[in-house]
Amino acid sequence: MAKAEPIPGIAADARFGDVAAAAVQTRTREVFAHSAGVLDLDDPERVHAMRVATRRLRSALEVFATCFPRKPHRRLLREVKALADALGQRRDPDVAVERLHALADAFNPADRPGVAGLAAELAATREQANHELAAALEEVERRELERRLLDLAAEARR
Repeated sequence: MAKAEPIPGIAADARFGDVAAAAVQTRTREVFAHSAGVLDLDDPERVHAMRVATRRLRSALEVFATCFPRKPHRRLLREVKALADALGQRRDPDVAVERLHALADAFNPADRPGVAGLAAELAATREQANHELAAALEEVERRELERRLLDLAAEARR
């Protein structure tokens, strides 16, 4: 998992609004930096990194909520949550398949066909979740979520 980027401008004498802006800008860039290749089914860590980045962004938006205009903030927070949900739906089957493979030798040989069937179902679930994530990412792009988040961050500096 990618390490969180440091947030520039955090200092004891910094204005709260400036710190809020820096936090939301940094966390927004982090989310979108992880979007490249996130639909690659062969690299589940990309989904994990982007999902974690959305959690960090949500936290920044929630902690600094008082620095932003209320309605745009609520709208954007909802959109970030929706993206995080789509990433979670895509990530959950990956985790389950990883755990099944890690435990494969512990299963009774008679149970292994059932476990293989479950793994196949999870793979199908993952494929469907990947299609849904692709649609969510298209919506994020269409609605210009990144730009709007950066614009919101700029509001905190005023």
